[in-house]
Amino acid sequence: MMYCSMFRRFRGIFSENFSAYSCRTMASQGADPRADRLKFIGRNVWIDIRELEAKHNPVNLGIGKPDWPTPQFIKDSFIGAINDDFNQYTRSEGHPDLVKALSETFSPLLNREINPLTEVLVTCGAAQSLYNACGAFINPGDEAILIEPYFDFYYAGIKLFDGVPVGVPLRYHRPTDGSQPTSANFKLDFEELESKINEKTRLLFLNTPNNPTGKVFSLEELEKIASIVQKHPRLIVISDEVYERLVFSGSTHIRFASLPGMWDRTITIGSAGKTFNVTGWKIGWSLAPAPLIKSMWFVHSIHTYAISTPTQEAVARSFRQAPKEEYFEKTTKDVESKMLRFVELFKNTKLVPIVSQGSYFFLLDASALSVPESDSKESRGFAAMRYMIETIGVSILLCDGFFTPEHKNLSDNFLRVCFTKTDAVLDALAEKLKNPLIAL
Repeated sequence: MMYCSMFRRFRGIFSENFSAYSCRTMASQGADPRADRLKFIGRNVWIDIRELEAKHNPVNLGIGKPDWPTPQFIKDSFIGAINDDFNQYTRSEGHPDLVKALSETFSPLLNREINPLTEVLVTCGAAQSLYNACGAFINPGDEAILIEPYFDFYYAGIKLFDGVPVGVPLRYHRPTDGSQPTSANFKLDFEELESKINEKTRLLFLNTPNNPTGKVFSLEELEKIASIVQKHPRLIVISDEVYERLVFSGSTHIRFASLPGMWDRTITIGSAGKTFNVTGWKIGWSLAPAPLIKSMWFVHSIHTYAISTPTQEAVARSFRQAPKEEYFEKTTKDVESKMLRFVELFKNTKLVPIVSQGSYFFLLDASALSVPESDSKESRGFAAMRYMIETIGVSILLCDGFFTPEHKNLSDNFLRVCFTKTDAVLDALAEKLKNPLIAL
């Protein structure tokens, strides 16, 4: 639980991406009281965002969570679990009903029989699965590959255990024929990826569908990554697949661990928050071979020990009820429809929408947006975000924090949109985007 609270506090931007920042409390106490291993955590951009939002009350497209009500069958599963008295400690590695449900769900998807007692670990959200992996496998000085842009917890987890993050960017190839760009236009240079792997490399973080781009890696791309992994016996892949149930038309989610030879090398991470759009439940899981699960459990056992019993029982019941409700199919269709409606609104602006293949997000290409120069040292991305909040009345997230310091310049022209919003937000956004300063 300590991990979840600490990392939520600092989740906005980690590290050297911003200038050093000390909170008022620390300043009043004099010297920074934090342990040295925490001093990589710099300025928290969420503080700045919240101050701007409080002042200007913009339409908020920044926070990555659904705005609509949770389906009744999912709420009933939680109520039922409590009423059926699943209210005491459960098994540390995962509540028996949930690990069984996860095995039943993912065994056919991964083309193997997953042992629910030895190959599943339930965690406090996917974030703790990431933390467990970093704690279990990173020694001081070990390197970890981050395919950029990445979910910001990756960088922090590596640094917290004295590892060395090594960024390999997806590079945006802007269409030259006037066609609609999609997240598939973000391409990985496989030679560059292979060149960054050496005897110190311990982990490779892969996220598909990707936050923030919405990219869904193709089978061909994943096979190329797998062929590189095969050459490096020490390398473990952390495959973050929390948005696996939100893959849109024309794309297919390929589970990395299902590729030949990759089960033994992969930790697959999932999330009930994203699967059932209940981000406040904080239930995640890791699927992996027993030796990897056991290693992560050592971290888990001295950190949180066990996760909320009624919540785990509720997730198990939701997994079993979801097919009867056709929940996954309906949700994916609804979320894709919402995404396309947001895209249409931005097509009439100076911000070019990059159509998402999956997840809650798509990026805007803001290279044509005229941003007033600032006397401060803020990045162009921050200046663009500030301009959108102060002048246009729309809060969209900058992307600085999704890149390593060496590559943060690649974020300058991108802003992230969360499109899991209500129709009322869509209507309000439509009005804001009529502003002649941004409309075409």
